[in-house]
Amino acid sequence: MNPIPEINSDKIREARKRIDLMVHWTPLMRSSALDKMAGCELIFKCENFQKVGAFKARGAANAVLKLDPSQRVNGVATHSSGNHAAALARAASEAGIPAYIVMPSTAPEIKKQAVKEYGGVIFECEPNLLAREEGLRKVVDTYGAVFIPPYDHWDVIEGQATCAFEIFEEGLSLDVLLSPVGGGGLLAGTALSAHFYSPDTQVIGAEPEGADDAKKSFLAGRRIPVEKPNTIADGLLTSLGEINFGIISEHVTDILTVNDEEIIAAMRLIYERMKLVIEPSCAVPLAAVLRNKTRFQNQKVGIILSGGNVDLAKLPFR
Repeated sequence: MNPIPEINSDKIREARKRIDLMVHWTPLMRSSALDKMAGCELIFKCENFQKVGAFKARGAANAVLKLDPSQRVNGVATHSSGNHAAALARAASEAGIPAYIVMPSTAPEIKKQAVKEYGGVIFECEPNLLAREEGLRKVVDTYGAVFIPPYDHWDVIEGQATCAFEIFEEGLSLDVLLSPVGGGGLLAGTALSAHFYSPDTQVIGAEPEGADDAKKSFLAGRRIPVEKPNTIADGLLTSLGEINFGIISEHVTDILTVNDEEIIAAMRLIYERMKLVIEPSCAVPLAAVLRNKTRFQNQKVGIILSGGNVDLAKLPFR
């Protein structure tokens, strides 16, 4: 069975052109100090410099811009704990339409502020999937808005695929490319870009041990939703999406897990050695490389730094 009927190489390229005025072509950065620590050549794709501070700007922009005029009339809606919420609010604002965002009450304040600044209307709910989905249903029924899911959506995945597309467009030949995985939109998009533009590059997901449903699902060959996620990486708490799982199952080599202590250590290294502001979820791939040095020894390894929306008053180190 072919799990990618909706996306091909031309569509990823078209998506990059479509969203060009709404997102940054983010830079690649390196660190000789981290190369020595990891025993391999690391290339970091800095989505922490992206609009709204995260890769989510890509998928949201692509999804909104692909709506036809009749779909845009009543705006868009979603449920999200943070980065997708801000990304959709911004994309909607740029398109001149309203955005209605259902957010758990426990979402980081910095992410709630971002949604408001981009003109999004927030509806808070209890911090569980059932409450989020019920809140979304009410919003859609009330306003007639189009639901743009955070990750389990072809147009969103297509937009996220443009991140890795940019890496390969710069002519880099990577042995491995790592992406964090929560709902799986970025990892699925990354896997598709590698499949079409750099088939010799292995794509590996990185995930917290406290929210390891993607790893379990990958090994079992079926989706196993996370029940009680517990990790500092708040952007990776969601369960793997259905569309994403199909793509990941076929095109991802492996999923590696790390604990919170390793995530914090990797996060601190990026702050200290690269002078970059990143959120905990962003540090998970580097933590995975440092935990598995033998596996990556002497290879050229790409790491997607997924976002930089962190509450600086709550940094997990001093």
